[in-house]
Amino acid sequence: MTKLTKTLTVLATAATLAVAAVAAPQPAEARGGRIAAGIIGGLAAGAIIGGLAANGPYYGYGPGYYYGSGPVYYGPRCYWTRHRVWDGFGWRLQRARVCD
Repeated sequence: MTKLTKTLTVLATAATLAVAAVAAPQPAEARGGRIAAGIIGGLAAGAIIGGLAANGPYYGYGPGYYYGSGPVYYGPRCYWTRHRVWDGFGWRLQRARVCD
C-alpha cells in the first residue's frame, strides 16, 4: 500500500466514524430531511473514497508463478453419428466416430 492510499483510508474511516458518532445520539426527527441527506451523502462519499483507495495497482504473482492453460490441440474435429449397417440378417443402426 502506498502512503497516499493509507492516508485516504484513514481519512475515510475517521469521517465515517465521525458521522456515525454525531448521528447516533440525535432523536428521530425529520426536519425536512436535511440530516438524513447529510448522513447519506457522507456515507456515499466515504464509500467512493474507500473504493478509490482500494483500487491500487495489482502486480499479481512474481515471476515463475503463473500457470496458463495447457497446450492446445488443434487436431481433427470428431463427432459421433449413427449409420445403417447390413449385418446379414437385417439393417441395424451402428454408432461410428467421424473425424474431419
